[in-house]
Amino acid sequence: MKPNIRIGYGYDVHALAEGVDFWIGGIKIPHTHGAYGHSDADVLIHVICDALLGAANMRDIGFHFSDKDSQFKGIDSKILLRQVVKLLDDAGYGIVNVDATVCLQQPKLSPHIEKMKETLAETMDIPVEDVSVKATTTEKLGFVGKEEGVSAHAVALIYKK
Repeated sequence: MKPNIRIGYGYDVHALAEGVDFWIGGIKIPHTHGAYGHSDADVLIHVICDALLGAANMRDIGFHFSDKDSQFKGIDSKILLRQVVKLLDDAGYGIVNVDATVCLQQPKLSPHIEKMKETLAETMDIPVEDVSVKATTTEKLGFVGKEEGVSAHAVALIYKK
């Protein structure tokens, strides 16, 4: 018999822009540059949404929350994540765990990781020990290394209730 678990993967990229608030993992990080996008451009939440939606075979974040729709302009990505969790719940899925990595040259995220994990866990209504957030640089290579952008990856494991 096939187990009632599914895995999903998410990847996202945002350009960095001077004078823009930097929201990542549901918290505002002080920095001279922030991620630019239609919503609050929280790259970490966006990849988690995509990983959860992918695991449930529900397409992607852009399908559910189009950047062409003005109602999502500047929206707090935590609202989007809550809606994704509700979509999963309505389809009979629960979250086992989420594991994510942010690729960013500056600022260093290590001092903010625990607050991100707490915020994400609260937003998804799961225990904080079921949320893993890691950060890495790209050793000054590529658009991340040149501090032109931020990228993130996430995997999520869900189960059929």
